[in-house]
Amino acid sequence: MAKQREKDPVNIVHQNAILCETIKKEVRNQKLYTNYSVNPFKKMYTLTGKPNSYHDSADGEEDENFLKIIHRASQEPVNKYLHPQTEAQEYGWMHKPLVRHNREDKRLNFPRQNSEITKYMDAAWRLKEQTENLQ
Repeated sequence: MAKQREKDPVNIVHQNAILCETIKKEVRNQKLYTNYSVNPFKKMYTLTGKPNSYHDSADGEEDENFLKIIHRASQEPVNKYLHPQTEAQEYGWMHKPLVRHNREDKRLNFPRQNSEITKYMDAAWRLKEQTENLQ
């Protein structure tokens, strides 16, 4: 068995110095916030008042800053930010096509072409569907 080393006694002066240094760091980095507002990302559930109550139906002041924050929080990420914030947002970020689609260009446009047989079968299937829907 290995010999266990005995612990040194606790030095109160060193412990007090560590505590004082910790408190100084906390006070130096502490910020006091006095501007409180509602979290725009949390759903708000409000209860409706009584229909004939005067104080529930009285109009109050509208806070423009609050309305602006709530409106911005409800927008899509494409309208909020210039660039995607996550990897998942990169997949639909630029939804406009890079090349304009030209229907007259035969290299990129393959329209549906009907022959006599396909026209006949289209008419037959339409007739079959109409007779099934009538029954």
